Order: sequence, then C-alpha cells, then structure tokens
Amino acid sequence: MILFVCVHNAGRSQMAAGYAQALGGDRVEIRSAGSEPADQINPNAIAVMAEEGIDIAGNAPKILTTDAVRESDVVITMGCGDTCPIFPGKRYEDWELTDPAGQPIEVVREVRDDIKGRVEALLAEIAPA
Repeated sequence: MILFVCVHNAGRSQMAAGYAQALGGDRVEIRSAGSEPADQINPNAIAVMAEEGIDIAGNAPKILTTDAVRESDVVITMGCGDTCPIFPGKRYEDWELTDPAGQPIEVVREVRDDIKGRVEALLAEIAPA
C-alpha cells in the first residue's frame, strides 16, 4: 500500500493518490492523509485533475493516523516534516513540491505535472505493469 501525506490533504497528496489509482489500477492500494486536514479539497486541484480525466471531487481530507502509516509499504510525504511517524522496514520518500494552496491554477498545473512524473516513476519501480 502507498500512503501519500501532506499537511492539509487537500492538494498534493490528493493529486498523487488520484494519479496512483488511475495509473496503478488494481496493482496498488492507495491512501492519502494530512497532518492538519483542511475542510475540503482545493478546488484548483479538483479542476486540474479533471483536465486529466481524473475525478477527485468526491474525496475528503483525512487525518493522518499511526495505523495508516503502519499498514503502508511506501510512505510519500510532501512537506509535513516530522509529523509523520516512522516505522522500521517502511520505504519513506519526501517529495519537495510547491504547496498549491492559494496558488493560481497555472501553478497548480505545474505541481500536478510534477506529481504525475513522480507517481509514474514510483509505480514503474514498485508495481510494474
């Protein structure tokens, strides 16, 4: 299972989870969470993912739990720093990505495209087609 974590679980981690589910299909199980979840998903994140044919509008930001990390094989963090619990034997990666919160849609598109490339590379490595 891959867990994508950012602070608000409203932009980066939701876009990454959307791509991973769309590209990985039934080869992977995906979750996303935030250390301080927002009230709703960033509308620009929903819009730019819809441009790619991926609907994340029905998702809701979720709180990061210790269990979610424990159950995951790969944990991808995006700017949540030390709030993510560490368990031995898990693969951790921190993706340095611009926070799309409050950014114009052009910037959110750039973040989306960066995330897509990273997700493609991750899936090719851990769950090849």
